[in-house]
Amino acid sequence: MTSDAATTVMQPSGRAWLRSIGEALLPLGVALAIAALILLVSGFDPIEVYRLLLVESFGDARRIGATLAASTPLILTGLATAIAFRAGVFNVGVEGSLYVGGMAAAYVGFAATGLLGFLMVPAALLAAVIVGALWMWLPGVLRARLDVDEVVTTLMLNFIAISLTSYLVNGPLLAPGSANSATPMIADAARLSPIMPPSTLNTGFLIAVALLVLYAFWSSRSALGFESRLTGLSPRFAIASGIDVRKVIVGMMLLSGAVGGIAGGIHVLGNIHRFVAGFSPGYGFTGIAVALLGRNSAVGMLLAAILFGALTTSGATIQLFSDVPIEIVNILQGMVMIFAVARFGLLVGKGRP
Repeated sequence: MTSDAATTVMQPSGRAWLRSIGEALLPLGVALAIAALILLVSGFDPIEVYRLLLVESFGDARRIGATLAASTPLILTGLATAIAFRAGVFNVGVEGSLYVGGMAAAYVGFAATGLLGFLMVPAALLAAVIVGALWMWLPGVLRARLDVDEVVTTLMLNFIAISLTSYLVNGPLLAPGSANSATPMIADAARLSPIMPPSTLNTGFLIAVALLVLYAFWSSRSALGFESRLTGLSPRFAIASGIDVRKVIVGMMLLSGAVGGIAGGIHVLGNIHRFVAGFSPGYGFTGIAVALLGRNSAVGMLLAAILFGALTTSGATIQLFSDVPIEIVNILQGMVMIFAVARFGLLVGKGRP
């Protein structure tokens, strides 16, 4: 690889950023067009339905706060997925890291009450990061050393994580006197500060955006970001260039799991303030769509996460103001996910994002 080519990989041009945004928005446009046809066939006015969706997502400060709050875990799970994608690893186990990370944060939040107040949140999030990363260590090693398919191992670990946390929350960590599958409430000092009340938006959103910014610099301007990108594009060329591909794969899996863990920790500390069995409606799996739709770029994933967050919040309330069934919103989400994996290279520019 020439020095000019290496610079291109390390520092994407403004044109590449525009292409990434275009590739994120085009599938949405196609999905909206097809959904409009479905609405027309079903007897609904697509313009009115889309107007309601827009108003319920961004109509005022409260709605904007709710949309950004719903986007927060998706930003992080999308980022966790994209980190693994860069190294050519298809990690579908972010959901598992989210579960164990959330459980770790909840445990610190209600058990480590002897800590100084200002240390509670960092300690809980650190526990989530460590546990989430360790959860991805085994599939990373199996993929790097034995070439075991990571899709299978990470998918199976999701079920193990859900079952393990369900056992803990119904057994040794069940809140005393509680009939629900939940841990005790975390201490007030362990809760993330709210933003834009009365919405559920909290400082977890700022943490998620900060991590996206770090990812943007890391992926384009750091040696490890370059090595992970080259490993994903051509492992054989990476080996020939002196890169330890096995080390990169394990490292990216650990980093992916760490971000997935912090996603679970933020959801616990900022929203539900305890761990509840089944606390995730599939954030880890939606994160795959966010990473694909955003083409692994920071800006693209932010837009994709906000899109899915908007569909989540508006879909829950649109039935109150119209006779549009929630299934229509689910169809729209599904179509966006389908078109997220399509590449419209001829329309938005050639090359990978």
